[in-house]
Amino acid sequence: MRKEVMDILACPVCKGPLTLAATEERGDDVVTGSLRCDECDESYPIRESVPNLLPPGLRSP
Repeated sequence: MRKEVMDILACPVCKGPLTLAATEERGDDVVTGSLRCDECDESYPIRESVPNLLPPGLRSP
């Protein structure tokens, strides 16, 4: 996930702002980490540079 997309991302549940927590980066690309909503406290994983922004009930384990 490119860091510059943070400007346009919002929580799919409540539309609140997201905070990035990267665990692995390559240049400007976040390979693994998570996005956390500041308002509803939901977390969205980032794996292989792809954020999973599906609501929690629709994600596969």
